[in-house]
Amino acid sequence: MIEFELWWLLAVPLFFALGWMAARVDIRHVVRESRALPKSYFKGLNFLLNEQPDKAIDAFLEAAKVDSETVELHFAIGNLFRRRGETDRAIRMHQSLVEREGLREDQRLQALAELGHDFLKAGLLDRAEEIFLRLRDTARDEEALTFLLEIYQQEKEWRKAIGIARQLPDHSGHLWQKEIANFYCELASAEINNSRPQEALGLLEEALATHRKSVRATMLLGDLHAVGGDHEAAIEAWKRIEQQNPVYLSLVAAKLMEAYRKLGRSREGLQLLRGYLEQHPSLDMLDAAFQWTLEDESPEAAYLLVREELRRNPTLLGLDKLLEAQVLVAPPERRAELELTRNLIHGHTRKVARYRCDGCGFKARQFYWRCPGCGAWESYPPKRTEEFDLTP
Repeated sequence: MIEFELWWLLAVPLFFALGWMAARVDIRHVVRESRALPKSYFKGLNFLLNEQPDKAIDAFLEAAKVDSETVELHFAIGNLFRRRGETDRAIRMHQSLVEREGLREDQRLQALAELGHDFLKAGLLDRAEEIFLRLRDTARDEEALTFLLEIYQQEKEWRKAIGIARQLPDHSGHLWQKEIANFYCELASAEINNSRPQEALGLLEEALATHRKSVRATMLLGDLHAVGGDHEAAIEAWKRIEQQNPVYLSLVAAKLMEAYRKLGRSREGLQLLRGYLEQHPSLDMLDAAFQWTLEDESPEAAYLLVREELRRNPTLLGLDKLLEAQVLVAPPERRAELELTRNLIHGHTRKVARYRCDGCGFKARQFYWRCPGCGAWESYPPKRTEEFDLTP
């Protein structure tokens, strides 16, 4: 036992010495490689760390002239140009790499991908599409599919977008059904506008077959029936939204009431809206129920409706509606005072009466199926920002 411990005592300094020698070899290797790099390369890195991109680009360009084989450096310069919005210079940089002889296959594919990004950033969609089509069935196939999908959405080439989306792999359970259903809905909307109901019906059936909970497809199906004069079928279609996602009912509240009115069943429609308001409260549903109660019943009934809802769900927008109703039922001598108060409140409600994208936070006064900020589909819940702010 004693001999074993003495052996380890001798081995420890030996291992330390070997480690020190290995470290010295690695350090010499790093120093030797760093000396081979031009000084302008390190200047460029220093400028980048100090957030001076203009000077960094100049330094990197100088380094690239000294050593024309620094492919990675060319990629870095091209990406800096693109981030700064100098897409013409980025295109020239990456184009020169694509045309360079002796480039490895993986580097050539990377240069092509970067060139496609440049064209896309510059808005040259046809040229970007050409590049990414060249990258199909290569090591960058998935990247090519992703950017082709973006191009076809920008160009509103929905059939091409459907074809590409169906080829994208499943990542983290994202099967692309929602996006594909929206592409079919875009095509169906165009057919409805062009008075081709049968074509639109087929596309909406495809949308629902792809994504059975597509609220947008169900809404459009109701619109299609309403345009054709079948208000009963339209009502049944819109009512199915409650099983798909009841939060979207507020988007069809006015359409439902209009259909019930045309069938001579306004009271039944108003009862349905009040039931929705009680079970699935929202500010937009309150607004619809208020307006139709005002038109079909009386200002007093509209006032009582808003007052009751405000007690259950106190909001600034609800208070705005309550003051509007109070102005209608108040005696003439009090109306001026109430209108002044309501105008002050209404000015503040404009700031919170917006929809907000769950993805990027982009706010808009109108509802969008696709966010204008980040391009995500169905990222706008049909609720006003005040409702989110009040949610625990």
